[in-house]
Formats: sequence, structure tokens, C-alpha cells
Amino acid sequence: MLRGYEPADGNNTMSIYRTLRSVIRFQGIETDPVERRLARAASVADLRRVARRRLPGGVFDYIDGGAEDERTLAANEAAYAAVGFRPRVLRGIAEVDIRSSVLGRSLAFPLVLAPTGFTRIADPAGELAVARAAQRAGLPYTLSTLSTRSIEEVRAVSDGRLWFQVYAWRDRGLVKEMIARAAAARFEALVLTVDTAVFGRRERDVRRGFSLPPTIGPGTIVDGALHPAWTWKFVRSEPIRFANVMGRDVGDGASPVNLSDYINTQFDPALSWADVEWLRSVWDGPVLVKGIQRVDDAVLAAEAGVDGIILSNHGGRQLDGAPATFPLVAPVADAVGGRTEIICDGGVRRGSDIVKAVAAGATACMAGRAYLYALGAAGERGVDRVLEWFRADIVRTMSLIGAPSMGSLDRSLLS
Repeated sequence: MLRGYEPADGNNTMSIYRTLRSVIRFQGIETDPVERRLARAASVADLRRVARRRLPGGVFDYIDGGAEDERTLAANEAAYAAVGFRPRVLRGIAEVDIRSSVLGRSLAFPLVLAPTGFTRIADPAGELAVARAAQRAGLPYTLSTLSTRSIEEVRAVSDGRLWFQVYAWRDRGLVKEMIARAAAARFEALVLTVDTAVFGRRERDVRRGFSLPPTIGPGTIVDGALHPAWTWKFVRSEPIRFANVMGRDVGDGASPVNLSDYINTQFDPALSWADVEWLRSVWDGPVLVKGIQRVDDAVLAAEAGVDGIILSNHGGRQLDGAPATFPLVAPVADAVGGRTEIICDGGVRRGSDIVKAVAAGATACMAGRAYLYALGAAGERGVDRVLEWFRADIVRTMSLIGAPSMGSLDRSLLS
């Protein structure tokens, strides 16, 4: 017998088995396809990749794309990546409080879900799914004028905080009518979008020949065949319409209509600060102005007495070459001097981005694409998941930088 060799016996076999069992875990089989998709995702970027696989190319590009060369779209995200943290240590923080407030009411954490048009192209539940998820997360949801679920439908499924985004369209009678409906449905605030004097040129949509509601052509048929799950849901659902303007002669979505042609008939290039005053005359609640991209315009908004300014370049979908929004937060906060609330919209992909914006001087952030990717990837449960990620991200980030509460965040923590 070879020196040092001992034949295996039962005790050795059991020892090996116990050792292997201590380091190996067999994963259970997940039968729910939605949970399988979510289990493979750990970030908004992952959900974007899943959505890209699941959605027809034209639909994904509508959600994902920006104007022209998409430089502003990229700059929004890059601005957050360019700023780091300067952590404090040994701060004795046993618990982190991420609660915040906006418009005088509490928030679970400083995020407002941004308005996005035509949300049902991502998932048939569309705005209803997002509103329900926002309520569960304790966050406000902003319904778009160009939503595919109506003001009343969204309120029927949510008792949470709802804001209504409006354009100062040429048809002021229609605008006033929608505002009255929002008031009757107990919407909390109006968000006036001011960066759409004309419609931006979104070249991905031009190349695809994409229109909303989607038109049927050879390319659509092929794309639909390659994405059968989305197509099956789409054809089984009621038609996608401009839900808030149905029955009007301005284009209610009852038949396919090109998006830019429709909206360009309503956008008013003559929009001015006088129109903000008109809006305040027909609405008793808070008014926020979305689309501020300069410090001096932020000062004018504060002087006009608006309740909040939203630093936004429309997610890079309007003017390519417009400034990224996050770098505007600090100078705007310095200039406004606490006279109005500041919300930073554009490029938010992680909870750490929200922490950076608040530390720079923002009241809260807005996010739209993040939840649209989630909706396209996994429906309503996807939106729940991404909002939970944001919450957990904020807690983890604040723990690691030594900030016990939102009130403790300031620029000394940023590098």
C-alpha cells in the first residue's frame, strides 16, 4: 500500500458530503416568467436590456430615444456619473431616514414619477400600473396630457398623490376642461410643460416611420412577429387612444395619427409668462413649471410665484444641445434662495443619483424612462421593483456617505 494513502470509508464520504452541502445551494425552479426576468436584473440598465428584447424596435426606440444626435440624452446620465461622493465615516448612524417632502406633504423618498405620453405601448395597463406602483411606494405620479389612460381612470385605481401635466395648447377651452376634470378627480398639482414650443425631431422615430398610435405596415408585421408576447397583448387590448381628449376634434386617437403632426397643431410658440398667470387663474392648487433650463429663467419662475420649478430638457427629446439638468441644480438653488421648490428631471437611473441631486440643492428628482423600461420588461411588478431599488439605493448610499437624513445632505458630500 502507498505510504500516506488511506482508503475512503463511510466517515470520509459523509465528511465530503457535509462540506459540499455547506457551500452548495441548489436554486429552486421559478415557474413565473415575470419573476424569472426580474431575477436576472439588478439595475435599470438591466431592465432596459430586457425591455429592448421584449418590445418591438419602434416601441423601444420611442421610449429610449432622444432628439437628433441624442447628445443631451447622453449628457443627462453622464452628468451624474461625473460627480462622486466625499464620504464621512464613524458618524454613529444607527438608522437612515430617507423621508422627504414636496409641496408641503411627505414623501417616502425624494422622487416624483415623471409624466410620459403613450405609456400603454410599453404594457397594456399603462398609466394604471404606474399609478398603482407609485401609491404603494408612497410617491406622487404625474399623469401626462398625452396619456393613454384618462384622468378619471387613473384616479379610480389610485388613492395616492396625483399630479397632472398640461401643455398650454392653442385650444384653451380644452385645456381648461382637462384642468376642471383634474380638480374633480382630486389631483394635487398642475405641471405646466414649457419646453415644447414646437415638437423635437426624434430621428429614431423618423427612421422607423414610427407613429402613435402605431400604424400597421410590413415593418410593423415583421416586428410584431419577432415579439409575439407584446403583440399578443397589444391585439387583445382596447385601441391605444389619446385618452384625455377623446371625443374632441383635435385628434382623439380614434384612428392612427402621426404624433408630430397632431401635437404641432396644438403647441403654441407664443407661450409666455402671461400664460402661467392664466393657468393660475383657472386652478386653485399648486403650479409647477417644467422645462426650466437656465438660472435666470428659474429666477423669473420664482418671482412669478410658482410653487415649484422642474429643471428639465424633456429627457433629451426636444432640443439636442440643451444643457444637462443635474449641473443646474446648485446654481439654481443658490439663485432661487428657497423661494420655490426645485425638482431635477432627466438621467436618474439609480438612487445614488437622487442623493446627489438633493445634496446639490434639489427638493426631489423626477424619473420617467427608468419606470418605462421596468414596465416594458416586467409590467407593473417591474415598476414596483425599480422603485424598491431606488429606495434601497438611497438608504445604502446615505449609510455609506455618513448622512443620517435628507436634511443632512449638502454639497460637502459631493466631489
